[in-house]
Amino acid sequence: MQVYVRLFATLRRFVPEAKIGVTLSLELPEGARVRDVMAHYRLPEDEVKLAYVNGIYQEPDFVLHDQDEIGLFPPVGGG
Repeated sequence: MQVYVRLFATLRRFVPEAKIGVTLSLELPEGARVRDVMAHYRLPEDEVKLAYVNGIYQEPDFVLHDQDEIGLFPPVGGG
């Protein structure tokens, strides 16, 4: 199945081709989960705070479907 991935803020440093505004295309086996996307890009789990699938917050064990759009976000700091 094909999914589309966007990495935000500091997560882009782990994937050089993940520039601002770039959506990455990824082929995964049926039954893959959000966690598998993170593993594919070698994103440390503690670096990913939020995962959205088709605009809805999901846990790392959420099962993906063909054509899903995934957004991964790091923890956000401020002051």
